[in-house]
Amino acid sequence: MNQHEVVDRVWSGHPVSFALLIEHGHQFIAYYDSERQLTVAGRALGGENWTRVKPPGVVTGWDSHNYLRLALDRDGRLHFSGNMHDDPLVYYRTREPFDVGTLERLNRMTGEREIHCTYPVFFKSADGNLLFRYRDGRSGSGGDIYNQYDCAACTWHRLLDTPLLDGEGKRSAYAIEPVLGPDDRFHLVWMWRDTPDCATNHALSYACSRDFVHWEDSRGKPVPLPITFANGQVIDVARPAQGLINMTFNLGFDAGKRPVVVYHRYDAQGHSQVYAVRPGEEARQISDWNFRWSFSGHGSIPAEVTLGPPRLAPDGVLLVDFWTKAAGAGRWRLSERIEQLPPAPPVLPAELMRASAGREVQIVVARDHGHRWVLRWETLPRYRDQARDTSPPPTELCLHELPDEETETAVRVGS
Repeated sequence: MNQHEVVDRVWSGHPVSFALLIEHGHQFIAYYDSERQLTVAGRALGGENWTRVKPPGVVTGWDSHNYLRLALDRDGRLHFSGNMHDDPLVYYRTREPFDVGTLERLNRMTGEREIHCTYPVFFKSADGNLLFRYRDGRSGSGGDIYNQYDCAACTWHRLLDTPLLDGEGKRSAYAIEPVLGPDDRFHLVWMWRDTPDCATNHALSYACSRDFVHWEDSRGKPVPLPITFANGQVIDVARPAQGLINMTFNLGFDAGKRPVVVYHRYDAQGHSQVYAVRPGEEARQISDWNFRWSFSGHGSIPAEVTLGPPRLAPDGVLLVDFWTKAAGAGRWRLSERIEQLPPAPPVLPAELMRASAGREVQIVVARDHGHRWVLRWETLPRYRDQARDTSPPPTELCLHELPDEETETAVRVGS
């Protein structure tokens, strides 16, 4: 059964990720309304009416980097960050637990290195402490900063005295969100970029930690902080223009609890291929394609290859879902012999993924107590973060409630 409601009418000029959070018996959404105005809405789970707040002055441009993030701390206060691409920190917090109506802007977390912020991420440590990561600096010249929240004092402080990943003014890191593995360690994978040109991605790298303070490589050797291009563990030495791209790499774990990274790069003939590697071992080519996804330049680009995280099948073999513009979609079984299978069954009902002419479907999924909630809207495709001649009409932002069938996460096209 698919129950749904129209939450609002929203900006559709370009894809930019909204936020959906369902925790502790409450629902929260952050989105850009039809006038591009940031809107944060909240209600008790099962309630009918939303409390909406539109912070003054927070209006998005034509930039797909301006995504939105929400988190709850231990005491139920809502935290928000977003609408930043090399901009001063945008950060809000509610005064009262679960009460969107008390959302207020705070001009700082720590007050240091908060002028050139991009890529905000809220996440939690193994013991439930709220953490925040962002890039300080520009594409090709930046460092990844980690903060930790103190609930008792309602203050943030630096988790580390230094950036975790530091480009030293010569490059910047593009990392996945830290992933808590079955070995109770957080695993981090990133690539370096030398300039804002996406073709300059290179040197796929890896590190892991139990506490975000002490880091080590795949062999258990401590890695000094900050982690730089010189002292980090490189798991693929691909150079600039050899096909590494920060939107197409992912992380999973095999039956032995070992991390496995899948990623796109070019083979010796210059064709696009997918590789899988356990950090510290040789990479394995798992595709056999004869096309090339060529990319370069600045701004958000549409993905022509996407990869799901490696996942364990019931027999202990890893499965990797993929989608390509040139060769369609499918799934690989990563055993001694690579086996290509048909695509996995759709995760969501077909009607939710069917877009209007010239538009793309955007979704955010949240799960809670046997239910899935799907936030859905439509936009025009990516346009390298450039303004179009005219603004398109708004589209409906709908919230769908579905049974949680524990199906696997699909590969999202155009991420």
